[in-house]
Amino acid sequence: MHRSKCMLLFGATGDLAQRMLLPSLFGLCADGLLPSHLRIVATARSEMDDAAYATFAKAALERAIDAERLKPAQVDRFLKRLTYVAVDASDQSQFQKLAAAMGPEDEERSIFLSTAPSLFEQTIVGLASAGLAGPKSRLALEKPLGHDLASSLAINAAVAALFPENRIFRVDHYLGKETVQNLLALRFGNALFEPLWNAVGVDHVQITVSETVGLEGRHGFYDGAGALRDMVQNHMLQLLALVAMEPPADFNATEVRDEKVKVLRSLRRIDASNAAASSVIGQYRAGAINGAPVAGYADELGKPSNTETFVALKAHVDNWRWKGVPFYLRTGKRLGARQTEIFIQFKDVRHSIFARRGAVIQPNKLVIRLQPDENIRMLVMAKEPGLDRDGIRLREVPLDLGLANAFADSRRRIAYERLMLDLIDGDPTLFVRRDEVEAQWEWIDGIRDGWKANNMTPHPYPAGSWGPSPAMGLTERDGVTWRD
Repeated sequence: MHRSKCMLLFGATGDLAQRMLLPSLFGLCADGLLPSHLRIVATARSEMDDAAYATFAKAALERAIDAERLKPAQVDRFLKRLTYVAVDASDQSQFQKLAAAMGPEDEERSIFLSTAPSLFEQTIVGLASAGLAGPKSRLALEKPLGHDLASSLAINAAVAALFPENRIFRVDHYLGKETVQNLLALRFGNALFEPLWNAVGVDHVQITVSETVGLEGRHGFYDGAGALRDMVQNHMLQLLALVAMEPPADFNATEVRDEKVKVLRSLRRIDASNAAASSVIGQYRAGAINGAPVAGYADELGKPSNTETFVALKAHVDNWRWKGVPFYLRTGKRLGARQTEIFIQFKDVRHSIFARRGAVIQPNKLVIRLQPDENIRMLVMAKEPGLDRDGIRLREVPLDLGLANAFADSRRRIAYERLMLDLIDGDPTLFVRRDEVEAQWEWIDGIRDGWKANNMTPHPYPAGSWGPSPAMGLTERDGVTWRD
């Protein structure tokens, strides 16, 4: 594919556009990474002209980007790329305005849909009616892609009717994070890890995505989704797939995504027969975050609800590499800290030569933290200084790779910068393929059916804690403790 000459940005006045998309495009423009000819056509329902939208975009940049990076000349150069066209996606006749703004049909185009999923199908039909769904157009879809397998199949079918799979870019912004990509570099760029990256060397894996925030104005969406569909179905299963995948033959879209989907299809089903033993759900009550009192979920929502704001799962990847290794997944709102972390505990040494000297050996651990700070830490055993008259003392010490320090000369980028640039360049490696999405939904639907069959309702937990107490039992039955 050739680089795009025009980008069409739907939902251009929305929260995602203001916090992520416009700042990402500005960052790429300021660094000279956008094609010099690239035009950005922004569209939403709000009525405004180009000048009004430029003022709107500038205000969004000032809120999202440090002042020292907002050099006036670079801001002006970016704003000159913007054109605004007001369009009501429910009115097919209005899409002709977009076609006129985007220019010749024989130019490569990138279209980014940051809209409600309910508008996907009619938007795609509108694009086709205006001649904007041709062989030179590629389409990016922001999540959520449905609320279950059936709705995901319907969305994918509607998109596939007009766009071939190699021109569909399904966004999971976690895949744009530098540390997520570093996971692949760590595994496949070093001879040290891969021989132990299997059931022979690994005791268990934990993946935690914890938030301190509550609903944040997402009342309608979140209460209809819950933690399982909002976070596990996409972000956490993508992280699991990257941890567990076999080495791809090459770092390209087909090879990487082929290996990810094999993992997703190997996930042991959690259903009516084992949902009660393999999952825990919770909902936060009133508590305190950073010393400040916060309301419970039902109070924030304004009504009683059985929607889970916390979920913990014990998953298994039933293949040759991972047979018998548990993958513990945990995510929730109003938890004790904000962090996204992959924790890999290796098995004990086979025989301790220090046991008779009183030394206690801890298993090695690898911690890959995605947020709030990006860091890779290896915990290894080392001898404490001393003459050892009372026995040898060993201590667990960290080997840290703080990415901010190791690459201090490189600016930390928003995840969307990488994804937007890959969209413009036509590289789908870090986007999600249709069979991945559908494999994820199939597994998630089985869990939800299992909850229903077992009449499972959320356990209460106080805001500021690490979830309901039964979540502790999920791991402690196996002699494992959650890493908080």
